[in-house]
Amino acid sequence: MRDLPPVILASASPRRAQLLRQLGLDFEVVPSKAAEIHSGQLTALEVSRINACRKARAVANEHPEALVLGADTLVFADGILYGKPPNMEAAHRMLEELQGRAHHVVTAVCLLHLAARRQRVFAETTTVTFRPLDAAKIRHYLARVNPLDKAGAYAIQEEAGLLIERISGSYSNVVGLPVERLERELTRWSG
Repeated sequence: MRDLPPVILASASPRRAQLLRQLGLDFEVVPSKAAEIHSGQLTALEVSRINACRKARAVANEHPEALVLGADTLVFADGILYGKPPNMEAAHRMLEELQGRAHHVVTAVCLLHLAARRQRVFAETTTVTFRPLDAAKIRHYLARVNPLDKAGAYAIQEEAGLLIERISGSYSNVVGLPVERLERELTRWSG
């Protein structure tokens, strides 16, 4: 991954920054101000790809010489999208709907370097199965973890044993950035 232009993470997520540091990259954090879209007319994959690109483009317009990384994570099950809950009641409702069953987590990533006119968009999907949860277990989880900045109202890296029975796919994808795939893509990018 040598010969990369300066890298900017277009996200305020401390979890994404931590995952990016694990790759040994030097990068700057410039949170994107792009509004996220949510549409029942689009699939979770489509929504996350659009949002990742919107975030990357908003930052790249101000930093055209940088390689900007935008990302968006969504949880979905049976065609229903679960983004970040607006309040604790919505968070409780999301966990209640997801309990005892499998759902999917998709993270789309947009790598954008405007000066070089290069863009690469990719996504990874991981299947997560929740344990059966009653209202008391959901309240207990929500008392321990702030769900309001997390797609699906949960964080796999925080108190996961309370919720998660198993995962199939990339763990880091569920955290918010598929580092295994990102590392391959950045290696290809630098040629």
